[in-house]
Amino acid sequence: MALKDLPADARPREKLLARGAAALSDTELLALLLRTGTAGRGVLNMAEDVLLRFGGLAGLLHAGSEELRKVHGLGGTAKRSELIAVLELARRAVCEQLRAREVFGSPEAVKNYLQLHLARRPHEVFAALFLDAQNRLIAMEELFRGTLTQTSVYPREVVLKSLQHHAAAVVLAHNHPSGTVQPSRADEALTQTLKAALALVDVRVLDHVIVAPGQALSMAEKGLI
Repeated sequence: MALKDLPADARPREKLLARGAAALSDTELLALLLRTGTAGRGVLNMAEDVLLRFGGLAGLLHAGSEELRKVHGLGGTAKRSELIAVLELARRAVCEQLRAREVFGSPEAVKNYLQLHLARRPHEVFAALFLDAQNRLIAMEELFRGTLTQTSVYPREVVLKSLQHHAAAVVLAHNHPSGTVQPSRADEALTQTLKAALALVDVRVLDHVIVAPGQALSMAEKGLI
């Protein structure tokens, strides 16, 4: 059914204005962003299909431009660019939360932030969150790409970046494109190598978070730091 054929109080835009955004389902909110469907498929059906494809809103927030381009109806630039802009706003909102307060006051926000940035990368990416003395976020940087080993992640570069940001602590992070978040022995060895190198300049390693689509593991919570 097209939106115009729905009763006025059931149309997402009118429903939002009358009852507030919280009254809308995920499908209805996404339909408002998409505005129109495709030939033979209304916008509500399209929104529902998109959410099913990505496993709900959490999965959609992790989606990249190329993944969205493959969705029927999002191959053009207009809708896709608007959706990408909204997803980026969500990422930045989480980033602002981490900048405004002590990071480990909300460990789930840290995991969500890292998932948004790294979880759906097709290759491994090693990153670091640089924190001040109050454990508030100074910056996040992606430092290395490719198969991550002790030889491809250079402790010297991590130390230099920490000094450049005047960081008091760091949270290390990388993704596993395979989908599992279990740390390998190489991950554990790399963490200890970086912890020792950063200790020489009085920078603490608070955690090493491994992410994959829909999952995140804290090595600190597992007692591996």
